[in-house]
Amino acid sequence: MRAKEELPECPVATAVSLIGGKWKLLILRNLKERPWRFNELQRSIDGISQKVLTDSLRQMMSDGLAYRHDYHEQPPRVEYGLTELGTKMLPIVNSLAD
Repeated sequence: MRAKEELPECPVATAVSLIGGKWKLLILRNLKERPWRFNELQRSIDGISQKVLTDSLRQMMSDGLAYRHDYHEQPPRVEYGLTELGTKMLPIVNSLAD
């Protein structure tokens, strides 16, 4: 997670740096409903490649917006969901939706 000193001083610039881009808002939109498995997310977002989804989820996890839960089962089961910080970003997503 980035330190506060690494983020822009302006709150708008901070929000854009965390959730800006073509895909992160769509990922947040889906994760606000419930935790999702990787393939579910990929199927639900038209046009996103596996690499882009992986990179976006990794960035969101490193920024503290999303988490990855590995159930350590066979066959493997992993889910992605929103952290508390990710949940705090939802009013921004909801405002854009309105």
